[in-house]
Amino acid sequence: MNKFSVFVKESYREMVEKVSWPTWEQLQQSTMIVLGATIFITAIVALMDFIASGSIKFIYSLFKG
Repeated sequence: MNKFSVFVKESYREMVEKVSWPTWEQLQQSTMIVLGATIFITAIVALMDFIASGSIKFIYSLFKG
């Protein structure tokens, strides 16, 4: 149990004294970048899905008769 309490104390000390936390502005900027990238990648995947679906339907229609 002593090791655990030492671990908790050291972890708390590191989080308070050694970690550099982002400012509110930096956090907002990072959030907007992640949100923009997520929307962009989602649009690309949706476009690829649409193209693949159309291609597969076209190929099936060729063999359907």
